Amino acid sequence: MTEEVKSEDQIHANINLAPPDGARHSKKRVGRGKGSGQGTYAGKGLKGQNARSGGGVRPGFEGGQTPLVRRLPRKRGFRNFSRVEFEAVNIGMLQSRFEAGEVVDSNSLFNRNLIRGIKSSYKILGSGSLDKSLSVDAPRISQGAKEAIEAAGGSYNETSPAEKRVRNRKHLRKS
Repeated sequence: MTEEVKSEDQIHANINLAPPDGARHSKKRVGRGKGSGQGTYAGKGLKGQNARSGGGVRPGFEGGQTPLVRRLPRKRGFRNFSRVEFEAVNIGMLQSRFEAGEVVDSNSLFNRNLIRGIKSSYKILGSGSLDKSLSVDAPRISQGAKEAIEAAGGSYNETSPAEKRVRNRKHLRKS
């Protein structure tokens, strides 16, 4: 590669940079007399809520009519902030990307671009067919995937199986 040697004119041209005319504007000074163009009412018009100090309405307020966000039926209900989203990995993907006898874990799945990150939560699902013996190590494995892995002569280890939690059921409470 050849290195370009900058001439002295190019160096001085970079030092003397300036924005083009009209690119920079001075701050609008409102309420500073009639001659300023923003005097008397300072661009706020006559009286009213918007002319007052600290006045105005919140975003989305439509003067008392039912606002748009409440008129539309979408985005309603409760969204659980502590929900854990699992990435789906089908056994058909394992069939095409792994050799017989290999260990399937988060590192190997991440290296083959089947999950987004090494620490991401994922679940092995039973879609597709599997005829290779694999050793599967996953946080969650579906019942169909477990059966398919065992049928192919492989083994599995579910590191964090789902907990069946029953809450607030009157028939289960002790009287």
